[in-house]
Amino acid sequence: MLSLLGLSPALLAGATAEAQQKKISSKPAKASAAEPRIEGLNPKGTPPPIQLIPMAPRLGSLDGKTVYLVDTGFEGGGFLLNQIQLWFNRNMPSVTVVFKRKAGPYAEDDPALWKEIKEKGHAAIMAIGH
Repeated sequence: MLSLLGLSPALLAGATAEAQQKKISSKPAKASAAEPRIEGLNPKGTPPPIQLIPMAPRLGSLDGKTVYLVDTGFEGGGFLLNQIQLWFNRNMPSVTVVFKRKAGPYAEDDPALWKEIKEKGHAAIMAIGH
């Protein structure tokens, strides 16, 4: 009959099991010295302190300067940088724009490229994705 109404027969047994559980949980728990004590630790740990690095000094103007456009390999980043290069060529022809693809995957260092930018460039725009 209960199944015809869309109910489970377990509903009838549930009330008794719930009442028994209340009886058990209402008894005060006895602390035993023989029971082991469990200590929980935070799995996130404590991160190291952050070392702040100041931003590079701002340029007064880009006229006559060299701007590096660095593609890190993120999908669509190279296309965006090509569009930026076209904009510079149209709107600021006095700016030298150098397009470079960073070696290796995104998180991998490219010391040769950073050295080149420091020696020859005045600014850099990196396409690092979202």
